[in-house]
Amino acid sequence: MKLRNAINSISANMAALDPTLLDSEVGSFAIDSREVEKGGMFFALSQPDYRNNGFNGDFDDATVHVVGAFEKGAAVCVVRTDRFDEHKAQLEPFRDRIVRVDDAIAAFQQLAHAAYVEWNGPVVAITGSAGKTTAKELTSHVLEASGRKVLRNIKNYNNGLGHPLTVLNLPKDSTYDVAVLEMGMSTPMNEIARLCKITPPDVAVELNVLPVHVEHLGSIENVAKAKAELVEGMKVGGTAVLNADDPRVAAMSSLSRGKVITYGIENVADVRAENIVFERFGETQFTLVANGEKAAVVFPLNGKHNILNALAAATVGISFGMTISEVAASLRTVAAPPQRGEILHFAAGFTAINDSYNSNPDALLSMVETLVDGAGLSRKIVVAGEMLELGENAGEIHKETGRKIAASGVNMLIGVRGLGKELVEGSIEGGLVESQFALDSETAGEILQGIITTGDVVLVKGSRGVRTEKVIEKLLERFELEDKAAAAS
Repeated sequence: MKLRNAINSISANMAALDPTLLDSEVGSFAIDSREVEKGGMFFALSQPDYRNNGFNGDFDDATVHVVGAFEKGAAVCVVRTDRFDEHKAQLEPFRDRIVRVDDAIAAFQQLAHAAYVEWNGPVVAITGSAGKTTAKELTSHVLEASGRKVLRNIKNYNNGLGHPLTVLNLPKDSTYDVAVLEMGMSTPMNEIARLCKITPPDVAVELNVLPVHVEHLGSIENVAKAKAELVEGMKVGGTAVLNADDPRVAAMSSLSRGKVITYGIENVADVRAENIVFERFGETQFTLVANGEKAAVVFPLNGKHNILNALAAATVGISFGMTISEVAASLRTVAAPPQRGEILHFAAGFTAINDSYNSNPDALLSMVETLVDGAGLSRKIVVAGEMLELGENAGEIHKETGRKIAASGVNMLIGVRGLGKELVEGSIEGGLVESQFALDSETAGEILQGIITTGDVVLVKGSRGVRTEKVIEKLLERFELEDKAAAAS
């Protein structure tokens, strides 16, 4: 992207800018001074930018890193006008390479929109209270199977900074055919609406509405309104892909300014899964039904929630003109993203489900249901970390979730950290007398090391801050994986 075009897209004051820079190419864009590349563009973000754009918390003022960014080879830096004035003594020597703006995050997002407009390809946007990353990966996989080159979010970069960081990869490679982008939210600051302004969706996928982030949004109805911004922000004539099994999502059909395609298992839908059979963990069979046609799927993930994610991906594939058979074939070759339902078979004869990326009551209970449905007569153990951002009733929510886990048919619960103790108390009240509490994930892993045995199936689930992946690390310290043991022999 020409620097001239980049600056013109962000409503900047470039009166003092060296005009000889304007025709240079800018190949990289950074908001972290440690990631600045030679000839790149650095955006110095500060607290007012974060506050204005819906970010909670206190953030460092990156203006202090502008000089360092220039030393690393940045061609230009973007700085708030008021911050330039505050740091004038340090920045004055670089004034002909500094672009001044009113809001650095807004400017960064405007630049990403300009990159999207220049690319001018189709966008599939995905949101939901749970499953966004898995659905994004499944959708990307399905579309790639049709021969398309797909841009997708780096990691789970789905907010007002991660989203534009992903989109700004488009100027580096003009051969992308489609962008599959998850869009997240956690505040009442119209985050999804803002993301839709950067990349208006051609296809808007709504997975589910669950009581997540109610601490900030106040109620599940407000969560639904925030998620509905995706359908409202869709292009006129686009396609809304809606989960018919979630009534709050199904109700969003009235907001669509284009076509609506539904998917589901329990309710009437355009794209359905029938004849679902769970084999061992890592193998699910079902019949994909759409447009009056059927195709058999052997799907390498477990759980109803993952089948719904697969149906969302299948619906997107169909909306792009893929046949049912092509979609079914692509679903046979997917794999779970790390720590999101990742299934580990150990040589000692037990299985672990690593779902350590995030947790909330509905997602936890959904995975517990997956465990119970798929483990048969095996001993079923749940290791569950405390769940974060549940508001003032968090303690009682944990207790009630513990009671439901006890009623589900599992054999043991290990609650991890903080309110994990309330999970354990609730499960004991529900009759699960073998429940234990661990102060942290490492301790939980040590407990599990001592009790795990042949035939067990263990679910490890936790919010990111609890770091329940350490439970899996403890198992890997003592036990070999099935595949590794086979390779060694």
